[in-house]
Amino acid sequence: MPQIFKIGNYIIFFWSNETIPLELIHVHVALGIPSEKSTKIWITQTGKCLLANNDSKIPNRQLKYIIDVIEARSKEIIKKWINYFGSISYYC
Repeated sequence: MPQIFKIGNYIIFFWSNETIPLELIHVHVALGIPSEKSTKIWITQTGKCLLANNDSKIPNRQLKYIIDVIEARSKEIIKKWINYFGSISYYC
């Protein structure tokens, strides 16, 4: 799993085995190490985030902060997605 960056003890990452056709751009968030029970966050064309699920049960206050950081770094995430997967499509 390619790690994008960390926010405190939370890791922000892509799954390396995304489905074909390639899923819409998103990141996963998990405490410590990548996990199948990770939180999934979609990234829109404007760099905003939409919460797909909170399977890792991040407390709301921390989740809001994580989403704010992801939005602030969305251009970096988008570039890394394209470099890693070779193409991109958005939720909206």
